[in-house]
Amino acid sequence: MMNVSIPPIRREMAEQARAYIDQLTKPPGSLGRLEDIAAELAGMTGELLPRVTPPGVLVFAADHGVAAEGVSAYPAEVTAQMVSNFANGGAAINVFSRHIGALLQVIDVGVAAPIVDERVIQKKVRPGTNNFAIMEAMTMSEAEQALHVGYEQAVSVIGQGGRTLIVGEMGIGNTTAASALLATLTDEPLERIVGKGSGIREERLAHKRDVIRRALLLHQPDPAKPVEWLAKIGGLEIAAMAGAMLAAAERRIPILLDGFICTVAALVARQFAPNVAEYMIAGHRSQEPGHDIALRLLGKEPLLDLRMRLGEGSGAAVAFPLFVAATAMVNEMATFASAGISTGEKKGEKQA
Repeated sequence: MMNVSIPPIRREMAEQARAYIDQLTKPPGSLGRLEDIAAELAGMTGELLPRVTPPGVLVFAADHGVAAEGVSAYPAEVTAQMVSNFANGGAAINVFSRHIGALLQVIDVGVAAPIVDERVIQKKVRPGTNNFAIMEAMTMSEAEQALHVGYEQAVSVIGQGGRTLIVGEMGIGNTTAASALLATLTDEPLERIVGKGSGIREERLAHKRDVIRRALLLHQPDPAKPVEWLAKIGGLEIAAMAGAMLAAAERRIPILLDGFICTVAALVARQFAPNVAEYMIAGHRSQEPGHDIALRLLGKEPLLDLRMRLGEGSGAAVAFPLFVAATAMVNEMATFASAGISTGEKKGEKQA
């Protein structure tokens, strides 16, 4: 079992940050959600002037046995091929990570094919999960190992100076696993949860829902037993992402969430430690239909909606400059007092 001790956020520091932001040379609230971000980051970190750079970006890769059911638009071997692309710096997350100065790590936690590349961190728990349409995806011991891989990699990147955590994933079939996990947390019908993932056609989408429906009937997974729940219908990279989030929150490191699979991993993390969600900010809204449901369950409103659905951590990386802007606002803007500007009698007014 994953035993973590996540401290409560420092609400008094968040309120102190809001009071300070109201003294900056602007009408109160006029910078909108940037003000909210700055206050939330202060509460998470316990610092009035939080540091969020550099971000640590962890991309966990693993295969899914359920891909054999034809639930993806791409063959399973694409997982290993994309890991090579990550290693060579050619994927979207590589490009965006470079532009935000991220500490990027690519971790093989369960790719079916052997990965022989020193640029990829080798933490393979097993070569892909079983096909959960016919048997449990993995053993409970393997689910725990994957959680610990994620936890340890987050500790590592934080130790290297990472001040924000972004987790991404690569794994053909992983929207099927994420949809199955989400379906056990809500009464929403599968028709509202299950999307086209990498771009399957409508007839295959109905098949994908049927595969998930059969797996849920077969395994009767219970989120109240999170390790067993993951073992039955989860994914190795989803477990690792959840473990990484738990490690970050334990160290007061803000977590910037990516899309659908990442948000389901956040819900997995919350099954182990409910207050982990207090350290999360949703970076963007994915085109996957289940993402809205997952966000509602977490109580998060995304910062961006760019119609993205790639994964890899790409949406969170694109949203990260908003963290930089929010913290720069607090660090660099003048106050009315320091600038010698009079304030109006009514809240929100200012005059020369």
